[in-house]
Amino acid sequence: MTSASGGADMVDWNLAVATATRLARPGPEVTRGQAREVVSELRRHALEAEEHVREFTGLRSTSLASAAATPVLIVDRPGWVRANVAGFRTIVQPLVDKLQARRSDGPGAAVFASLGEKATGVEVGAVLAFLSTKVLGQYETFAPAEPPLGSLPEAPDSPAGLFDKPRRGPEPPGPGRLLLVAPNIVQVERELDVQPHDFRLWVCLHEETHRTQFTAVPWLRDHIQAEVQSFLAQTDVDPGALLERAREAIGGGIPGLGGRGDGSGPTTLLEAVQSPVQREILGRLTAVMSLLEGHADVVMDGVGPAVVPSVAEIREKFQQRRDRGAGRLDLLLRRLLGMDAKLRQYQDGAVFVRGVVDRVGMAGFNRVWTSPNTLPTKEEIHDPAAWVARVVS
Repeated sequence: MTSASGGADMVDWNLAVATATRLARPGPEVTRGQAREVVSELRRHALEAEEHVREFTGLRSTSLASAAATPVLIVDRPGWVRANVAGFRTIVQPLVDKLQARRSDGPGAAVFASLGEKATGVEVGAVLAFLSTKVLGQYETFAPAEPPLGSLPEAPDSPAGLFDKPRRGPEPPGPGRLLLVAPNIVQVERELDVQPHDFRLWVCLHEETHRTQFTAVPWLRDHIQAEVQSFLAQTDVDPGALLERAREAIGGGIPGLGGRGDGSGPTTLLEAVQSPVQREILGRLTAVMSLLEGHADVVMDGVGPAVVPSVAEIREKFQQRRDRGAGRLDLLLRRLLGMDAKLRQYQDGAVFVRGVVDRVGMAGFNRVWTSPNTLPTKEEIHDPAAWVARVVS
């Protein structure tokens, strides 16, 4: 697969998809009739959740076109993999271009590049295989353009032949799309032993909140994309520079790697190889992602028992599952892949949202969507009163 610039990618995306599809564990056993019922109910819940989210948050899409342009796709695990490959290719293209610019045109360069792309393709595929069994739903902010939902072909590799098949070609970026991973939703509702109807709607409320955030706040997608592109543009692709930065960190203070360990510097090797500018950008991205995830968690619980009667039971059981993970290997992979940081975003963001709403109400909280300048800083996520004093007071 070639990149948009006509050169070779740093990842063999076809191999990544093939690897992930081969390694991903099969979903729970269901009959064709059960699969059809799950898919149908998730479609209904996705539509129903839209109005519940609007009423609770006071947010509405800026136009009917923006909402209609963000399809809801019910996918299986291979479908989730295909969809995310499309998003990855869209967002990492600037980094690919930088790597291509550094490649030598000397003898053997093409061979070594091809080998590297295949190795990375296998690695990416293994990560996607693991994640494809964990994700219940996802709003793809940087998805490629999709045809209308009704024209999507069924996935031929789906056991029940009922799931949407997201495209993953190098298409122009669209406004986003909402994915619901049906096998994972069924698996978790069975593990938790909760009411399936309630759990499916509860998941849809979370993901619909994300779709509402981006369709009601038109500048949000471009702002996040600009931050991500700035982060990638600052990436130093010189191996020598990265190695030197890592050596300095190991000698100067990463806990567990030697040095001071007094918390004054980066706390992980990943942070250590980032430049100071990248760490600033990452701090802003962490704050906005904490806001978005925490807001969705507050909404899915706040819609209330009138809509999801067993919401309290579901939250308690789901939180226990989220905290403990599935086992030692699962916990290790969660740390390596940054999923623990994702869980902290849910928790920190929810505390921020509730703290602001308690002080100034939902209308006051919605001032957060005014402009990039009204987004909380990384420090304000942990101090709702400081944000209120800066933005609302």
